[in-house]
Amino acid sequence: MSFFSDPRWGEALAHLPDYLGNHVRVSVTALALGLVVSLPLAIAARNHRAIRGALLGFASIVQTVPGLALLALFYPLLLALAALSLAWFGAGFSAFGFLPAVLALALYSMLPVLRNTITGLGGVDPAIREAAEGVGMTPLQSLFQVELPLALPVMMAGIRTAAVWVIGTATLSTPIGQTSLGNYIFAGLQTQNWVFVLFGCLAAAMLALAVDQLLALIEAGIRHRSRLRVLAGGIGIATLVAATLVPQTARAPSGIIVGAKTFAEQYVLSALVAQRLRAAGFSAGSREGLGSNVIFEALAAGDIDVYVDYSGTLWANQLQRADIRPRAELLAELKATLAHRNITLLGELGFENAYALVMPRRRAEALGIRGIADLASHAATMSMAADYEFFSRPEWAGLQKAYGLKFRTQRQMQPDFMYAAAASGEVDVIAGYTSDGLIAKYDLVVLEDTRHAIPPYDAIMLLAPKRAGDEALRAALTPLLGSIDIATMREANLRAAGGDGASSPDAVARWLWDKVGKR
Repeated sequence: MSFFSDPRWGEALAHLPDYLGNHVRVSVTALALGLVVSLPLAIAARNHRAIRGALLGFASIVQTVPGLALLALFYPLLLALAALSLAWFGAGFSAFGFLPAVLALALYSMLPVLRNTITGLGGVDPAIREAAEGVGMTPLQSLFQVELPLALPVMMAGIRTAAVWVIGTATLSTPIGQTSLGNYIFAGLQTQNWVFVLFGCLAAAMLALAVDQLLALIEAGIRHRSRLRVLAGGIGIATLVAATLVPQTARAPSGIIVGAKTFAEQYVLSALVAQRLRAAGFSAGSREGLGSNVIFEALAAGDIDVYVDYSGTLWANQLQRADIRPRAELLAELKATLAHRNITLLGELGFENAYALVMPRRRAEALGIRGIADLASHAATMSMAADYEFFSRPEWAGLQKAYGLKFRTQRQMQPDFMYAAAASGEVDVIAGYTSDGLIAKYDLVVLEDTRHAIPPYDAIMLLAPKRAGDEALRAALTPLLGSIDIATMREANLRAAGGDGASSPDAVARWLWDKVGKR
């Protein structure tokens, strides 16, 4: 089967109306907000050097912040504001998805609009202003009838740049709950579905180019005083927006919303939960690729209804605990603490996905390394890789304290790439996950944690506060509890990362239920 005859192209195409519609909606709204804020500010500051410098300096600083970080920073800020609004006025708002994405992207759009508007107005010949004043025009009339029309071509160039920036950066809004073309990219990277990655990149690039060319047509029409070009460009943009936004309401998630973090196992489990809910008669949608803290706060706020998390993650991230407890004690305390926030810990799925130190089996056997204690004496000559957060987590501090680990070099990389890096010898040891099927695929071995430096990481089902008393929902999800052992989950994860057309998360979820639902 050739790459371009892969059936996953059809699957990617089926998602396009939803992903593209959401992407256009958030991009257009953010760009419009950026223009509404930036244009008046630039006009007001055009004759004030200090204000111009402050505005451009602020917008330049915003541009130095990585897009994903800027998007992520808005979520906790809006959560706090929503809580204050609820406490003071009795009404809150959703800090999840659309709103933080729009605000962050609007900030990203400001620099080129501010800079080009100030430059365009500053480039108007002073003699023209004097002439306008000489014929009796007021400053406001001079601005709107003379200066802005002359500066408009330069301003349009800034708007074009802002539009391309916003459309490109909007692909990073997936982890904060905003559906976009980035869903293809995040899902594809985590499940090694390169069709999705390529499709998402091409779709985002084509959308940016289309909008840029339509704005260029408007810009050319303004420069050459051609109303036809301006009208054609405006109709093109309006048609694009209308075509992508009309189906949006029909495809908006409704009913029970299932959340998923941004790694392959979570995509499979969210698909499994959604399939079980639909089989029980529920309307179920999903929000995938969410950040670890974002998904928990979204559950607490009621923006999603159910998702699978891990006891060790909640213990370290939400409870800010670094001590290690036996499994039963940890789960009991976790359940009680979550109950104070009206979050229901429904039960465990039956397997554990814990952090673990992993290395190639042949290398471990050659060095006589069976556990982390054996690794300690070799670590100084070895390199280690982990995901983006591991080295700042309590688990790493606990491992260093328990075993005295100190590696020659430490690297951070995309989780799925770590396994291939270990197998190829690019790194010696990785911080992997015990339920990951790539361990078997690359013939790696999990090193024993005999000193129990890493807490238990049982997969657990969580329900939002608003679903706590929903007995029908509980009944639909209960058959999943205790049904998935570690070997089955490893095989499911391996299938999800297998790279063939039948291994989409939905297909793996169906296989998983066929296997465990008969128990």
